[in-house]
Amino acid sequence: MNLVLDDLTAASPEACSSCSLENYLTLPDHTMDQRIAIARAKLGATTILLGHHYQRDEVIRFADFTGDSYKLSRIASETHADYIVFCGVHFMAESADILGRDGQQVILPDLNAGCSMADMAEISQVEACWEVIERLGLAADTIPLTYMNSTAAIKAFCGERGGLVCTSSNARAAFEWAFARGKRILFLPDQHLGRNTAYAMGIRLEEMVVWDPWALQIGQVQGGQTKERLAASRVLLWKGHCAVHQRFLPGHVDQVRAKYPGIQVIVHPECRWEVCQKADALGSTDRLIALVDQAPSGSMFAVGTEIHLVNRMARRFAQQGKRVITLDDTGCLCTTMYRISPQHLAWALENLVEGRVVNRIQVRMRVKHWAKVALDRMLEVG
Repeated sequence: MNLVLDDLTAASPEACSSCSLENYLTLPDHTMDQRIAIARAKLGATTILLGHHYQRDEVIRFADFTGDSYKLSRIASETHADYIVFCGVHFMAESADILGRDGQQVILPDLNAGCSMADMAEISQVEACWEVIERLGLAADTIPLTYMNSTAAIKAFCGERGGLVCTSSNARAAFEWAFARGKRILFLPDQHLGRNTAYAMGIRLEEMVVWDPWALQIGQVQGGQTKERLAASRVLLWKGHCAVHQRFLPGHVDQVRAKYPGIQVIVHPECRWEVCQKADALGSTDRLIALVDQAPSGSMFAVGTEIHLVNRMARRFAQQGKRVITLDDTGCLCTTMYRISPQHLAWALENLVEGRVVNRIQVRMRVKHWAKVALDRMLEVG
């Protein structure tokens, strides 16, 4: 019997008490290494282990593949593995289940590994927003787009209403696709990626308005916007953000340039518009890595993204005579990603060895159908 997380996605219950997760969490990290390796060897090709770029080093070193969420989900679906152990966060495991082959089972080592950005667009809030858009007569020329960093329910919402999913690397192409089909975009759930993408396309800031899903709590309707502003808008930005990338400020760019003359500042487009305007370049995780990789020896970069990835880049490119530092030296940790520990991973794998599937992430069929439609449309834009 499944433990229902919500009305859209389910996860299997934990294993028997003798294999309880609590028994693992009392043990030191380093004691898990050999157990994880032994379990991986026993499982062999039946199991594939995925590690997101932001995952902690103690876990990601065991991954068969590393990358961003969409890349990892696509890779997993192309394998013959029966089990996909996703060391990431909840929406990523959902995407792997949506794209996976029939019979593949997706496991998230810790169900508490969520995404604050994805949680900022709850399906009932989005449906309420759309009802307002319909009531104002704006729905016919509004195309809903969602960032990959969203729940399966939001992906399905967009798919069912003629929209699609995008990644940070193809957001512009997705915007162009949408504008060919409508006057206005409702972009979920990250306002910064939406604003940075639209601005790079020549859309003025005045043509973008922010929909605040919590506006009703302070007595405001229509997401805190007037009918006139909504009707005149070209991009309707959902008031959501990444807790990691929102921490970078324009002052950090000024400080690092003053301290290291000639340094190149490169940031993820989930950062604030003001930060992106001061940066030398912005791009997806893979793009940031490529920019450093293609630079000549002696180059120095300040990178505005999650600290585990920055530290990994620093170690890798030091061997090529390049220096990589974080844009904010206080460090920007993805705390929800960090929840997955070596203990969680060992627990999930050793239960698999014993024939028990724990923490299975399974998207309901109707949601999976429409979410897959939105993802398939993304492939149209490249």
